[in-house]
Amino acid sequence: MLNHKATYTELIKSEAKRLGFLSCGISKAEFLEAEAPRLEAWLQKHMNGEMHYMENHFDKRLDPTLLVEGSKSVVSLLLNYYPSELQTEDSYKLSKYAYGNDYHHVIKHKLKSLLYFIQDEIGEVGGRAFVDSAPVLDKAWAAKSGLGWIGKHSNLLTQQVGSFYFIAELIIDLELEYDHITTDHCGTCTKCIDACPTEAITEPYVVDGSKCISYFTIELKENLPTEFKGKFDDWMFGCDVCQDVCPWNKFSKPHNEPLFNPHPEVLDMTKKDWEEITEDTFKEVFQKSAVKRTKFSGLERNIRFLKS
Repeated sequence: MLNHKATYTELIKSEAKRLGFLSCGISKAEFLEAEAPRLEAWLQKHMNGEMHYMENHFDKRLDPTLLVEGSKSVVSLLLNYYPSELQTEDSYKLSKYAYGNDYHHVIKHKLKSLLYFIQDEIGEVGGRAFVDSAPVLDKAWAAKSGLGWIGKHSNLLTQQVGSFYFIAELIIDLELEYDHITTDHCGTCTKCIDACPTEAITEPYVVDGSKCISYFTIELKENLPTEFKGKFDDWMFGCDVCQDVCPWNKFSKPHNEPLFNPHPEVLDMTKKDWEEITEDTFKEVFQKSAVKRTKFSGLERNIRFLKS
């Protein structure tokens, strides 16, 4: 008897690779039992800060079958964004994921291609694509699908390529063969905890989002708290400190996605250039970038805070 599940699983994984994804892992769509108390405790301690959307859809966040009717499988995918070149040393810093085009659009296009491929090759398969834009616990699903383990900095880690990649999912109503959880390889290392400029990693595997530089520079719409002055380590959009110091990231390899290549000015602009940036330059440089999320006024506010 033909094992359709194995055939379909192999088909999906090979197409994911062809589309440029780093890796693909698959889990059964079911309630995330271990995550429920962790998420609840994190929210009760208000570690989400002003990110009130994190409190919405609590049940859907933990159970994909409530999010996508009839869903059977969560297909988790990783896409590398590690750049081949970094910004000049004398610069305010952007998180590496924001160098090129907005990842939401780039990945959504690839995910839809994968879903259409599944429907063409296998038949009537229903599902939805998710890129960091719905109540889906991306890292938990990627870990459950064997793509890596969640490190002490709460990012997904792999021994092969570290952590500089995006995570996305297809949640579909097709039964497949499921992958197994991998082991944790953080050991006794505490480099990420020790290096965090704002002490946002309150204990191993717990990040207080309301103290994270990424939260301050992107999510927080109000004035930046004065008690953190001088602690932003020149980050004006996002922060990569906990990833930069992680020993596993010495295995990061440059991505091969042309749409993630930076606008030339991103790499060359100095602190002085950033301090003098105009709204027109901002629009031109970040026309297709995730940096648009903070708007010109937000980036200006961040730079003023760093400069003062």
